[in-house]
Amino acid sequence: MRSSALILPLLLAAAQPALAQGTPPAPATQPPAAAAPAQPTAEDPLLARVDGQEIRRSDVQAAIAELPPELRSAPESVLSPLVIDQMITQKALVAAARAQKLQDQPEVQARLKRAEEQELQQALLRQEISPKLTDEALRARYARDIAGKPGEEEVHARHILVANEADAKKVEAEVRKPGADFAAIARSRSTGPGTEQGGDLGFFKKGDMVPEFAEAAFAMKPGEISQPVRSPFGWHVIKVEARRTAEAPSYEDSLETLRQAAFDETVQDTVNRIRASAKVERFNEDGTPRAAEKPAPSLLDGATPPPAQRR
Repeated sequence: MRSSALILPLLLAAAQPALAQGTPPAPATQPPAAAAPAQPTAEDPLLARVDGQEIRRSDVQAAIAELPPELRSAPESVLSPLVIDQMITQKALVAAARAQKLQDQPEVQARLKRAEEQELQQALLRQEISPKLTDEALRARYARDIAGKPGEEEVHARHILVANEADAKKVEAEVRKPGADFAAIARSRSTGPGTEQGGDLGFFKKGDMVPEFAEAAFAMKPGEISQPVRSPFGWHVIKVEARRTAEAPSYEDSLETLRQAAFDETVQDTVNRIRASAKVERFNEDGTPRAAEKPAPSLLDGATPPPAQRR
């Protein structure tokens, strides 16, 4: 059990006054790894001892590092005493449990084993992921995947949104009349976003809109008007004003996407590589060995090499 499991409930209430005065923390881009306790040194003073179990400054810092960002933002003068007090409680409970030999119970041993395995999995993944999340690694990924490549296509469109198909057909006929002012008709007839701006939606990417609307808008050329298009919001008549290819986003704007892609890719690659190299034996429900699975058939099964060419 991590110390924060016991620390968190009381800190949530006790730290509220300090949080109200503190500076809000910056949003985390990736959950931080728990800080490893430092070895006891002169710079790592002893802060408490409970039944012979020491609590040093590094232990307190490690416990604080596991707390949610909104709690870590509290002043250290407020947070540290609360954490130390809760760690004393934790150590006392652990000592009492050991005195009763609860660690020898099969159920407890099984739970401890599962917790150890989970921590080892996380430690391995952190070791593999960390080099992929450095600024240098992320900039290299940006140069490979984003920089210098054309951005997404965007469409600038207006629309008129009405409740039913009959009204949409009337609107379509009206905006197709020679000299019709689409924006003016949108201001008087539309019930959707941008009505006051003449139905203007500005430039948007395909993924910004619901599929039905996006498919229609991106299939049109500038100046064209659509037939009535149904979406979950109602019936639209769309006019495309312009199309363009957006510039590639900057490194700073892409950072969150890059970090998430590197994280996901590294986790998947690590799992696949280690799983492939592991010796796996499967058994049936009754514990008997399962027959080895045959590899999937190949188009080359039974094929023979081509004859050697004569010179």
